[in-house]
Amino acid sequence: MESTTWSQFKIWACIALALVIVPIGASHVAGASGATPSKISGSTALALAGVIAPLSPILSGAEKKAMAMLFAANADIPYKKPIVVTADRIVCRTSNVDITLRSCEVTFGKKVRNVNGSTANEIFATEALAGIPPDGAAGSNFESLSKLSCTIDPNAIRQKDGSGADCTFQPAD
Repeated sequence: MESTTWSQFKIWACIALALVIVPIGASHVAGASGATPSKISGSTALALAGVIAPLSPILSGAEKKAMAMLFAANADIPYKKPIVVTADRIVCRTSNVDITLRSCEVTFGKKVRNVNGSTANEIFATEALAGIPPDGAAGSNFESLSKLSCTIDPNAIRQKDGSGADCTFQPAD
């Protein structure tokens, strides 16, 4: 049987730990919705750029093909120039009531692309991987971001040292 002092110590230690962890978690969440842009690099950045690139009206066919090859685990591609994948806003929605619902609205300047099904699911899941905080309302789950800008450097990726993919974005309000 444990002594009373040891039991009391464990209780106070748990309380102290909770007082430290809660503010850290709260500041992370506050930072996620604040004005500070988020930055991701490496495989997560390549994934985010990879799911948005096919929808972009801004990228050339050669850039889209290069992104598809990189995202399909082919680092040795003929395309040599950096590729910049941008989107002004991405809003994805799923539902825990209508479990078939998966949709995303991706805005590029004045052009808006709406996608559903597996494409929307890929974007939603990749946003979650990138740390986009979910938000929910009345049976719906939302993830959104704005000002996405990813720079993909095929020459750096070819080195296979973890570099060559960087994204910045603003978690949307």
